[in-house]
Amino acid sequence: MQVSHAGKRVSVSFDDPNLISRAGLVPIMELAERAGLRVLAQKWLSVPGDRGANAGLKVSSLVAGMVAGADSIDDMGVLRHGGMRKLFTACYAPSTLGSFLRAFTFGHVRQLDAVASRFLQGLAGEAPLLAPGGEDYVFLDVDDTIIQVHGHQKQGSGYGYSGVRGINALLGAVTTKTSAPVIIGQRLRRGACGSPRGAARLIRDSLATLKRLNGFKHARVMFRADSAYYGFASLNAAITAGAAVSVTARMDPAVKRAIATISDDAWEPIQYTNAIYDQDTKRWISTAEVAEAPFTAFGSRKNSEHITGRLVVRRIPELNKKDLDQPTLFDTHRFHAFFTTSTLGTVEADKTHRQHAVIEQVNADLKHSALAHLPSGVFTANATWLVLAVIAFNLTRASATITGTGLAKATTATIRRKLVTIPARIASSARRITLHLPDQWPWETAWTALFDHVGGSPPPAPTI
Repeated sequence: MQVSHAGKRVSVSFDDPNLISRAGLVPIMELAERAGLRVLAQKWLSVPGDRGANAGLKVSSLVAGMVAGADSIDDMGVLRHGGMRKLFTACYAPSTLGSFLRAFTFGHVRQLDAVASRFLQGLAGEAPLLAPGGEDYVFLDVDDTIIQVHGHQKQGSGYGYSGVRGINALLGAVTTKTSAPVIIGQRLRRGACGSPRGAARLIRDSLATLKRLNGFKHARVMFRADSAYYGFASLNAAITAGAAVSVTARMDPAVKRAIATISDDAWEPIQYTNAIYDQDTKRWISTAEVAEAPFTAFGSRKNSEHITGRLVVRRIPELNKKDLDQPTLFDTHRFHAFFTTSTLGTVEADKTHRQHAVIEQVNADLKHSALAHLPSGVFTANATWLVLAVIAFNLTRASATITGTGLAKATTATIRRKLVTIPARIASSARRITLHLPDQWPWETAWTALFDHVGGSPPPAPTI
């Protein structure tokens, strides 16, 4: 592509009051209104003083800014350009929204958690956000991630397991076999805390929210996590709430003893890296194999806290072989074990457990959007920012699912590029507003489907 005119023949002037750069905010924020975001925030938040006034409008404004691509408080200025005031009311200044965030206490953050939970229920009623799994499992994946910060002025920052200074975000995401992840629980914690800190409470809250979603009251749920959450508190919270568990087990002496009891003929090849499927034998030819053994987790605790299940083990030949006269079992293979109480077969259980990696995609998605930074030095303000980022993530995901299957599993950045960041010119005639969008926009069909879903033309005046 080449500029069609010499630079000296092109002039620029920022002077058109009828242009906007984020036309996708019109149907998306109308969807948020229909799902109850502003009303819920106004009802549940009790932030005191002038800074907490009109909490519903301020929460909607912050979420709208994040949907539009804001990853800092100053970026909220994107809501105040061109003709935005002709489409939206209460377009707050970034300084006003920053003061609102800094007024939050821990109790107010928990109130916003309640808003996020109820808003997700509203979204699920407005969009095909999550498809009930029927007889299949619905998966709750829990993991934490370090959001890097710089300097010592961020409250709660510290050096955690990643070796970088940051603040720790704990997330719970729900997926089904046909639906992309939706975040159902979140907590912000100090950077130096251990991964399982507070996980049991998040698991309980997340499973309770899941059961309240339409069609999921009697769903079969599986809790998946890595070895950091292989502890009695986390597993017991999931099992007590009625979920099966699939959690990576630490290679402690009890696990090693259980692996040693597996006979050589019990190992079954699986589809793995470089595997080849043999059509004649209907089997995989692979160096990776799986087997299982009965196992009781936490045997050192009192009898009432023992959890009975299976240990599913995947083994891979050790490439860095040791020069030993009599190598042991653990010198010839590398073992990856996880503890499960599911009813899945050995191979299917292993394949299902490996799909826990979907939570890493959620972490990466957030870090490439609203969680690219934690904008305040105040810990509770950053905790509030995390909850708002989750609300924006779920709202963006819901908007994409309405447009059809093409964007249903796309990342936030892709959805924003195709549905949100669209320039438009505002025209008014006979008290009717018309948005003139670019001709031959490649994703016109998807955008129109979303717009028609929330009310079509003429659009109501959503509030941000």
